[in-house]
Amino acid sequence: MNRTLIIILIILALGLIAYNVTLVDFGNPFQGDSIIALIGILASLCAIVLLLIYMTSKKIQKKLNEKD
Repeated sequence: MNRTLIIILIILALGLIAYNVTLVDFGNPFQGDSIIALIGILASLCAIVLLLIYMTSKKIQKKLNEKD
């Protein structure tokens, strides 16, 4: 994957988090559509973490290949 594609995917995930935060009813966050929005926020956060891990592993792989 290209670095710019990963950054675009992270920005899209942040956009989804922002959208889902607007859907959460903070009075009853675990009822109705709020629980779906919370699941969406959690899924977006997981996607961001996975993308950051992927970027880090590519940097490590690049440094290891440069040593050879």
